Amino acid sequence: MSAADIFAEGFKAEPYWWEAAAPETDLDPLPTRADAVVIGSGYAGLNAATELARAGLDVVVIDGGRLGEGGSTRSGGMVSSGQKLVVGGAIKGIDPELFDRMIGDSISSFDYLQTLIQGEGLDADLAITGRFFGAHARSLVEPTWRNGRILAEKTGVNVHFYDRGTQRQVIGSDYYYGGMVVDEYGGLHPGKYHRALRERARKAGVKLRSHAKAGPVRDAADGMKLVPTERGDILARHVVSATNGYTRKDGHPELARRVVPVKSYQIATEPLPPDLIETLIPKARMISDTRRDVIYSRPSPDGSRILFGSRPGFFERDDREAAPAIYERMTEIWPELKAYKITHAWSGFVGMTADKVAHMGKRDNSDFAAGCNGNGVALMSYLGYQTAQKILGRQNQPTAFDRDQFTAVPLYSGNPWFVPIVAAWYRLRDWSERR
Repeated sequence: MSAADIFAEGFKAEPYWWEAAAPETDLDPLPTRADAVVIGSGYAGLNAATELARAGLDVVVIDGGRLGEGGSTRSGGMVSSGQKLVVGGAIKGIDPELFDRMIGDSISSFDYLQTLIQGEGLDADLAITGRFFGAHARSLVEPTWRNGRILAEKTGVNVHFYDRGTQRQVIGSDYYYGGMVVDEYGGLHPGKYHRALRERARKAGVKLRSHAKAGPVRDAADGMKLVPTERGDILARHVVSATNGYTRKDGHPELARRVVPVKSYQIATEPLPPDLIETLIPKARMISDTRRDVIYSRPSPDGSRILFGSRPGFFERDDREAAPAIYERMTEIWPELKAYKITHAWSGFVGMTADKVAHMGKRDNSDFAAGCNGNGVALMSYLGYQTAQKILGRQNQPTAFDRDQFTAVPLYSGNPWFVPIVAAWYRLRDWSERR
């Protein structure tokens, strides 16, 4: 199938998730004063806003675009606990005691997400189906298993190990040289989860306003802060910045030196035969692998199609132009999918940090939570909640992610000029390991 032939009739260059839960526009006037302003309407911002409002504060959430248009509804919707810290290599250079606390908070973030969705009856299609981590090179099988044993020891999850001869029990592909499955991981529907958080926030009394791009927060009289926006200024006692991969240097100059937006792309296949999906991804598991230039895949929550995410190459492209390269990577793992087209292609920015760890704290005259590093569904929801608890003085102790040390990226001021260089280096190393 040629590149031009991979697009199904009615193809859309926007997230598949928006079919069920589209972003919102709310152009009601902004308040001139509030107890708290939350900048950014993603998972962190909405969880923070709801906790503050439930405590009796007058809260407004503002977003530069539509509500739910940013990274939260553009993700793969996978949920896990401490996997990124252990498997992603963030353990390097971190004090062991601090690392153990981070693992504890990561586990708490996963528990928080499940309790939130199940306890409050949120419509989010959360399903704990397990996750397969594939070794893309023969030399990485043993390190993958070693990481799995550490993950089981540190987080208490159940991990199962497979070599190349047994991996078809858990993934219908011969691409990998083995891998592991973590039973307790799963996924949700990012669009539905976001819509449920919006509804939850409104019920708590939160005002949600779109198309109100914010400028730098300034000190004002009597301990207040001034939040300038394109639609007017707001005076507030507290400001929460929850912009993550959409942090701009003209809005948050200090954070913008520390959070690098890296674009990740996804495609969705057309509806597939149910038996084919079960063959390729048994038990609707989440899929990722050991590549630095990471891939991630899963069935859609309704089981009708396969979603696949990656980067198309070294340089950023528009979503339609990127789709053939993503399709090629998908069909390299599952050649059977060459017989099917794609209905959606989209991208979103992931907030990356120099130490590969999320951060909470105070910068740019506001409390912030940022740096999901590709693990944001549970963690950013939790850090939004913790930011609110901190403002309210209700924390028993600070989270491990709330640290003064937050290193700026060298030679970086908000323009990620080095991302293509790093992407090329990652892809070269991945190729070398596999070949």
